[in-house]
Amino acid sequence: MLRQAGLDDDAIADAELIVGELAANAERHGRPPFEVHVFSVDGVPAWCEIIDGDPDVHEVAIILDLLRSVREIGLPLLAEDGRGLLLAHRLSGGHCHVHSITTCTTGTPGKAVAFALPLSSSPRSDVPPGAGDGR
Repeated sequence: MLRQAGLDDDAIADAELIVGELAANAERHGRPPFEVHVFSVDGVPAWCEIIDGDPDVHEVAIILDLLRSVREIGLPLLAEDGRGLLLAHRLSGGHCHVHSITTCTTGTPGKAVAFALPLSSSPRSDVPPGAGDGR
């Protein structure tokens, strides 16, 4: 989808890295079901969500708030946890969010960690589609 949207190999590699890191976080820290949603705007992929069946957004929100508020974060601060969120935050230009969601596969509460996909021409949206609407 990203190649068809005209993105270069570096942008696609960044998106793949973020998806891999967030999927690993979901598997390690969350619980099933696991889902990936991609949102398009005018046919162009704009946001991606990695979803798990753990509805607790609190810890992820704290880490993302910390990443937004501190200019320079050393990796020891995040130790073994949080590097996936650090990568998602940096590679998405700070456009990374967590919100509550209802999973599509089971209809149960969960959480989505969403990030803006790179766009070839238009600016990134600050808020993922559906953030906070409980889908």
